[in-house]
Amino acid sequence: MGRKRLGIAVALAAGLLAGLLAGCVRPSLPPETGAAVSDAVAAVLAARRTPLPTLAASLPTPIITPPAPTATRSGPTVAATAAGPAANPTPLPTLPAQDIQLPRDIGYDGGSWAVLFSPGVGGNEANGHYIIDKLVGYIDAAQTSVHIAAFETNLTPVAEALIRARQRGVDVRWVTDDENGLGADDREGRGQFALMEAAGIEVRDDLRSPFMHNKFVVIDGRILWTGSMNLTTNDVFRNNNNVVVLESPATAAVYEGEFEEMWNGQFGPRSPSNVDGQTVQTAAGLPVTVRFAPEDKPFDSLIILTGLANKSIRFMAFSFTQDDLGAIMRQQAADGVLVQGIFETRGSETQYSEMPAMYCAGIPVRQDGNPGTFHHKVIIIDDFVVITGSMNFSDNAASSNDENVIAIADPAIGRLYLEEFDRRWAEATVPDASKMGCE
Repeated sequence: MGRKRLGIAVALAAGLLAGLLAGCVRPSLPPETGAAVSDAVAAVLAARRTPLPTLAASLPTPIITPPAPTATRSGPTVAATAAGPAANPTPLPTLPAQDIQLPRDIGYDGGSWAVLFSPGVGGNEANGHYIIDKLVGYIDAAQTSVHIAAFETNLTPVAEALIRARQRGVDVRWVTDDENGLGADDREGRGQFALMEAAGIEVRDDLRSPFMHNKFVVIDGRILWTGSMNLTTNDVFRNNNNVVVLESPATAAVYEGEFEEMWNGQFGPRSPSNVDGQTVQTAAGLPVTVRFAPEDKPFDSLIILTGLANKSIRFMAFSFTQDDLGAIMRQQAADGVLVQGIFETRGSETQYSEMPAMYCAGIPVRQDGNPGTFHHKVIIIDDFVVITGSMNFSDNAASSNDENVIAIADPAIGRLYLEEFDRRWAEATVPDASKMGCE
């Protein structure tokens, strides 16, 4: 990667923050296919041709992580779940050891960061076991705290690891959704919350109709685990999902703040916005921007970032019904930016989905090929900016649910997500033109 690409990575993260601090708001876009964008969006599009401000001089120049290793074809190596805590907890383990190369359809373990992909139906089941073992390994190594904000769970190995952590004095707390979390604990295959509560782990829920839809874990105030994956067997083994792990006290602190707000009953619109402190750098120097819904109005940021794309926009979406984001992508495609997307098949042909409008605009879009659920919520910009998290691309998700979105600028992470996009693109299918309603 040359200096120009590095400069773009730095400028993109800084430019987003600068724009938001300057009072930049989400432009109002007409939902009609092919409609002209507003003057505000035109200004955003024009700005992508203009150098953006760099990070403050007091911040170090980001160090781009090394390329991921060449894929091995020998099959996955699955680390055994730790039997229990050691008398003196050791530093956070990397599972497996860093000298073991993972098959690329699992992802990549970079030590200070990791990217993991669930296998989906027909994929390698060992990949899913590796993901569970990875999370259990982090929990077994925790020394001070494990704070979880997760929509639902039925993973007994994770519950048992949390109980072990609690027994050795670690502060273990869990915030969940009421209907799909604590309220679903009596369903078949569930009961993990009861197991944890019996061991003294406190669990709180949101007690409201909109979802507490987050899927993040903060360990020892320095490790963040987030992405689209619910802590369930379906999401680990059957559905297409992604997880990103960062060793970054600065990023973890942002998520800790959100966790504490929810722990103290501040859900949805009652939660305060703290966007000024949510663009940070990881220990490896990666620019990271975090937004929480609904308080941070995350689509403002997504539209700005998407409007800054110079070369390409690729997305993987469980649900994509947000008109403004769809309109900016269509305008970008009309201006010569490569736009490609994969939609979860269910619901993608309705009048609310952005797929028909994109298809009719000549944008290459496909419907996923997983008999399970295509659960990603990912946008990849210019091959090196990755946006992921729990939030579907819908107004309902952004205005009602508790959600998180994270944008990371790094070519190595971007390459891994591009590989996942290519795998899913290859198994996806072109929509039936007769169902698209093109004129």
